[in-house]
Amino acid sequence: MYRMNSTNPPASPALGLVLATVSVGFVVTQLDVTIVNIALPGIGANLHADVAGLQWVVDAYTLAFAVLMLSAGALGDRFGARRMYAAGIALFALASAACGLALDAPMLIAARALQGVGAAAMLPNSLALLNRAYGHDPRLRARAVGLWTAAGAISIAAGPVAGGLLIAAFGWRSIFLVNLPICAAGLVATWLWVPRDEGTGNVQAGDGKAGMAEAGADDRAGAGTAVGTLSAIGSSQAATGIARKAAITKHTAPPTTAGAKSRGIDLGGQCLAIVALTAFVAAVIEWRPLGLAHPFVAGGFVLALLAASAFIVVESRIASPMLPLSLFRKRTFSAAVLFGICVNLTYYGMVFVLSLYLQRVRGYTPLQAGLAFLPLTGGFLVSNVASGWAVGRFGVRVPMIVGAVIAAFGYGLLHRVDAATPLIGLLLPFLLIPSGMGLAVPAMTTAVLASTEAKRAGTASAVLNTARQAGGAVGVAAFGALAGGSAAEQIVSGMQTATAISAGLLLLGVGLGCLVRPQPHASAESSKADSRTTAVEADRTRMESR
Repeated sequence: MYRMNSTNPPASPALGLVLATVSVGFVVTQLDVTIVNIALPGIGANLHADVAGLQWVVDAYTLAFAVLMLSAGALGDRFGARRMYAAGIALFALASAACGLALDAPMLIAARALQGVGAAAMLPNSLALLNRAYGHDPRLRARAVGLWTAAGAISIAAGPVAGGLLIAAFGWRSIFLVNLPICAAGLVATWLWVPRDEGTGNVQAGDGKAGMAEAGADDRAGAGTAVGTLSAIGSSQAATGIARKAAITKHTAPPTTAGAKSRGIDLGGQCLAIVALTAFVAAVIEWRPLGLAHPFVAGGFVLALLAASAFIVVESRIASPMLPLSLFRKRTFSAAVLFGICVNLTYYGMVFVLSLYLQRVRGYTPLQAGLAFLPLTGGFLVSNVASGWAVGRFGVRVPMIVGAVIAAFGYGLLHRVDAATPLIGLLLPFLLIPSGMGLAVPAMTTAVLASTEAKRAGTASAVLNTARQAGGAVGVAAFGALAGGSAAEQIVSGMQTATAISAGLLLLGVGLGCLVRPQPHASAESSKADSRTTAVEADRTRMESR
C-alpha cells in the first residue's frame, strides 16, 4: 500500500552531508568553465599553441558538456544517479590529472573533452540525488536546491580570480590538478553518505532513506535533468520554483513501482548532435586562419547543416527524443532559450577575448588579470539577489528586458577600450555586464519553467542549459577567431568587433524579452503553490487517519 508519513521529519545532519557531497560535483564543473581562461596565455607559451588551439582548450570541454547533458540524465535514470554521479567524478578526476600532465596541446584538448564527459555525467545526476534525499519535504528541498545553486553560481563567477591565484603560486597546471583532492573527497563522501540506487534509478514510495517515488518516466527524467537551468549563472529563486513544481507533481501524481520503465537513450539523436555542433564550432574556429573557401571550413559548415537537418528529422519521429521539439511550439519557451544562447555566447566569448587582452596587450600577470575580473564576480552575486526581488515585484519580462539593456550598454562601453585605456576605464563595463546578465538570467530561467507543465520542467531546463552551453562554445569560437593573432592591434580590433556583436545580440535579447509572456508575480505563484501543497498535505493526513 502506498503510504507516506503525515508529518515531515526535520532536516538531519545526514541530509546536510548529501547536500555538501552533491555540491562538490556542481562546484568543480562550473569552476572549470571559467578558471581555464586566465591560464590560456601561459598554456599557449608552454605548449606552443596558437589562438585556435587555445579555443579548442576551452571548447573541447564546453562542447562535450553541452552535447552529452541530455543523455546523461537518461543514463542516470537507467543505471542509477549515484552510480553515474560517482563515475562522473572519477572520470573528471582522471581527466584533470591528464590535463595537468599534458605534454602538448592535442593531449590537453583531448583531456579537456574527457573532463566535459565527466561533467555531463555529474551535473544532471547531482540534482537527482538531491531531489531524492529531500523528497520528503518540499520546503527543505527548495532550501537545499537554493544552496546547491548558490555554490555553482559562486564557483563560476570566482573562476578567473581563483585561476589567477593558483597560477601565481603554482603555475598553470595547478588549475587542473587542484581538482584531484576535491574529486577524491567527493568520491569518498558519495560512498559514505549518498544512499545507494534502488533498481535502475527508481525508488519505492515511502522510503525515507532512498527518497521519493517519481510520477512516471518523464518525471524521473526531470529529476535527472532539472539541473540544466541552474548551472552557469544560478538563482535560488529559480531553484525554489523547480522544487515547488517537483513537489506538486510528486504529491498529486499516482505512485509508480520500482519496475517502471526508464527513459530510453536516443543514440541516433545524440550522435547527430555531436557531429552537428562539433563540425560547426570547428569550422568557425578555423575559418580565420584557413579562409572560408578552404575545404575543411566549407565542408565543416556543410556537414553541420546536414547533421542538424537530420537531427531535426530524427527528433520529430522517434517516441522518446533527446530534444522534444514540441517544447518550441510555445513562444515564451523559444524566446527564453534564444535569450539564453545570446547571453552565453556573448559572455563566454568575451571572457576568452578579455583574458588575451589583459595579458597579451596590457601585459598583466595571471594574478593581476584574475583580480581584474573581480568586478564581474561581484556584479553577478549582487544582481542575482536583486533578480529574485525583481521577478517577485514585476514578473519575468521586465528583469529580462532591463537586464539585457544594462548588459548591452556595458558591452557598448567596452567597445571603446583600446591598448591605452586606463584600468579605471574597464571598471564600469565590468560592473554593468554581469549586473545586467545576473538580473536577466534568473528571470529567463523562471520564464522557461513557467511556460512548461510540471512534469516536463526538468526536460525543459536541460534543453535550456544545453542550448546555453552550445552558445558559449560558439562564442569562444567566433570571438576567438576575431581576436586571433599575436599582435596587440589584432587582439584589440577583434575585441572591439566582438563587443559590438555582443551589444547587438543583447539588444536582440531585448526583443526576445518582449516576446515572453508576462508571468504572475513570484509571490502570487508561491502563495498558489503553498495552497496546493497545503491541500495535498491535508488530503494525505485524512487518508492516514482512515
